[in-house]
Amino acid sequence: MKCRALVIVGTRPEAIKMAPVILALRNSPDISCCVLATAQHRHMLDQVMKVFDIKPDIDLDIMRPNQTLTALTARLLSGLDDVLVGEKPDVVLVQGDTTTVMTAALACFYHRIPFGHVEAGLRTWDMQNPFPEEMNRVIAGRLAKWYFAPTESSRQNLLREGVSDKDIVVTGNTVIDALLSVVDRHVELPIQLDPTKRLILVTAHRRENFGEPFERVCHAVLALLERNQDIQILYPVHPNPNVRDTAHRLLGTHPRVVLCDPLDYLPFVGAMKRAYLILSDSGGVQEEAPALGKPVLVLRHETERPEAVREGVVKLVGTDFEMIVSEAQKLLDDKSAYGKMARGVSPYGDGHAAERIVKVLRDHFS
Repeated sequence: MKCRALVIVGTRPEAIKMAPVILALRNSPDISCCVLATAQHRHMLDQVMKVFDIKPDIDLDIMRPNQTLTALTARLLSGLDDVLVGEKPDVVLVQGDTTTVMTAALACFYHRIPFGHVEAGLRTWDMQNPFPEEMNRVIAGRLAKWYFAPTESSRQNLLREGVSDKDIVVTGNTVIDALLSVVDRHVELPIQLDPTKRLILVTAHRRENFGEPFERVCHAVLALLERNQDIQILYPVHPNPNVRDTAHRLLGTHPRVVLCDPLDYLPFVGAMKRAYLILSDSGGVQEEAPALGKPVLVLRHETERPEAVREGVVKLVGTDFEMIVSEAQKLLDDKSAYGKMARGVSPYGDGHAAERIVKVLRDHFS
């Protein structure tokens, strides 16, 4: 009898990182894979699923405009409860640190269903940074049966919290599986860029940066534009009004700033390849860009992905105006400093993480 695996995805990063796992599960003859989309992020999730030719078997369509975390959590728990009762999976797999992940872990605990956490063990040890993702990871990390840690550092974090070593498997990060599977595809960017300018790609959407911190980021971008006539900014703007309204108010009229809707996954990979450097508060970009040889200045004060920082290909600058401007200017002016960060080194995997995850399940259920 086949093992019944339920894979739950809610956001664009989850879909990217779980796509290789879903495809590997579906290629396994002794596993039946059902995909559930909570659609915590509706449009951005759908983009990625199309890239990998994955159609959800179940869609909760949970997203609401400007939704609160409390309401989102309540709707997710209720919807997941019904699915678990109806589907009766042998194992549930989720990835990362979203509200979808936390509620899935809790629902599985209530139903005594084994739960596997992909990308387990990332920690900042600060519940407020990133918010609420650090809390989501900690809860998932208390309730999992299998811990699929992307790096040795993540494994050590789990051991520090009392997780048994026999329950942890260091797999690498599935984001590298996904990236390597599409990196050679050529996709035209849906916006016009000036080929004579050095491109700085910006992504910023973190909840803890809403308000004044995000305004400081925008003012730092404007300062860089004033000091460097040879740069252009591309910023695919997150649809959250706290981000969108401020970005358009402060940056929208500058002639060398291109604001656009969030890019599909393939064009976004193309934009990273085209960029000279990247300013981002995204977790996934911290993992993907180093593999492409692109320096990343992280618009956060803490990161649960310290491996790339230790490797010297990512640097934390927070939302401090002076820090952002000075570190970006150094990379624009100093070829030696740029070369040290643009080495194309990735500490996050070899592209075979999904195979390792599926092997653990096959070995267990066989």
